Amino acid sequence: MTLLDNVDSVSILDLIVALGFAFVLGLFIRTIYKKTFKGVMYSESFGVTIMGLTLVTTLIILATTSKVILTLKMIGALSIIRFRTAIKEPLDIVFLFWAISIGVILGGGLIPVAVIGSIIVGVILVVFVNRKSNKIPYIMVINYENDECEDGILSLLDNKADKYAIKSKTASRQNGVELTIEVRLKEMKTAFIDEIYKISGVSNVVMVSYNGDYMG
Repeated sequence: MTLLDNVDSVSILDLIVALGFAFVLGLFIRTIYKKTFKGVMYSESFGVTIMGLTLVTTLIILATTSKVILTLKMIGALSIIRFRTAIKEPLDIVFLFWAISIGVILGGGLIPVAVIGSIIVGVILVVFVNRKSNKIPYIMVINYENDECEDGILSLLDNKADKYAIKSKTASRQNGVELTIEVRLKEMKTAFIDEIYKISGVSNVVMVSYNGDYMG
């Protein structure tokens, strides 16, 4: 078998149509990613990566569906590839798999499944990811002097917080006690921090929003 034997395995029209849909749907996935992005620094390179994955996957599947032997060769070639880039957000994995899946579906010729499926997935992601919660989780770090201060802090949290959990407690002779609390407030107001400062013995209060896994 020579190299030229595979020239006519995929028609030019099929190639153009498949890559055209891959580009449009890749652009759609990138748009959904941009609309659901929750961070501060949006990564344009990741958006382009999503589009590129859709196109490249479509191209690979188009080639592999033509001949069984070629399929085995490509699987062997791709098996040596290792990715070292860490995924910072769990939701990014969804977009990567979405792009790859659409490439596979388009390469297999199931265009209606790719289009309708992408629309449904996109709508679901926009609705659920952008849904705002009134009870925002926070991590609080409080420095205080003694157990009486701690009792006052926990009593205040019982009244002001929907729920909370003590994550760590560190005590030292020089700096007193440092308490780290995971808390979900009923409503976020600066007056809450002021009330903590009014407790005798409290020296420092730090509160940061928390986007990781938290209490269900």
